[in-house]
Amino acid sequence: MPSRTVPRLILATVLCGASLAASAHDLHEREPNAGQPIGPSTGYAFALPDPGSYRLPAIRPAAGGSVLDERGRGHDLADLLQGRITVLAFMYTRCGDLCPTATLQLSLLQDLVAKDQRLAQRMHLVSMSFDPDHDTPEVLAEYAATWRSSEPGAPEWLFLTAPDRSALAPVLAAYGQAVSAKPDPGAAGGPLYHIFRAFLIDASGQIRNIYSLDFLDPELVLTDTKTLILNQEQDQHAASPAP
Repeated sequence: MPSRTVPRLILATVLCGASLAASAHDLHEREPNAGQPIGPSTGYAFALPDPGSYRLPAIRPAAGGSVLDERGRGHDLADLLQGRITVLAFMYTRCGDLCPTATLQLSLLQDLVAKDQRLAQRMHLVSMSFDPDHDTPEVLAEYAATWRSSEPGAPEWLFLTAPDRSALAPVLAAYGQAVSAKPDPGAAGGPLYHIFRAFLIDASGQIRNIYSLDFLDPELVLTDTKTLILNQEQDQHAASPAP
């Protein structure tokens, strides 16, 4: 069992339930079948394709920008998106609807990937806050402890924020991440209006897929991640000279 405490798992379940009730997305109630993964795709009318049986063409380069990690160390986001496959999601810790559901799905994805050590070494997760006034590195460190697995074999999961709003603005613009303040800062669901987007980015920094909350299913993202690796291996084999 992943090294998350029982109270934290309960918290995740409660937050997920609240999110589904308050979400702007119309997530209809579904009756999950035994053995199916928990996630938005439970109830899909089709089976997921086999990994490597399709291609994910590059959409555009993933943008960089000035960010801070949980220890307050500065980075260029683009540098953190190189060398491994990345699942990048935008969020903020005061969110009471979309973000807890999305973060729960990422935690389930982390658990799935942890079962495959080869894959765990070739990909990681990144959660990027768009609320730098509140989400300091210290706040993100505490938030990360709630969600992130401490299993030795789990893939890395980074939690990032921006130094300030001026540094954040070009990052949000580059990814098309809309965020605006609600008239009432104490409104249910948190003080910010926002859409949810997560990005699958290959090891060379190219965006290969974009997920809404409805499609952020751990099994689907896992299949896409394996597909990127298999496509790369297929391309390398095709480019190799014949013996």
